[in-house]
Amino acid sequence: MPNPDQDRETESRRILDRVMREADSSGPSMISRTAKRAHDHISASDADPSDRIEYWGTRIGRVLGLVVCTVLLVWLLSSVLQSG
Repeated sequence: MPNPDQDRETESRRILDRVMREADSSGPSMISRTAKRAHDHISASDADPSDRIEYWGTRIGRVLGLVVCTVLLVWLLSSVLQSG
């Protein structure tokens, strides 16, 4: 029968190891990882490249979403700055 204290200790060590790996500064920086993830998302790297309709539809939809989000952000900033 497993010891509950031993189970908690094992789980704690696993969590601490994961935190140390994620906090390791010798790897790529958080900014570069985030930029790569954003690029992969916009370029639809997760879509099936053999299905051209899905691939290009995903790319077009994500780029349009980014454009709409950018336009709304600019509109919001201009509205806030003009009223203040």
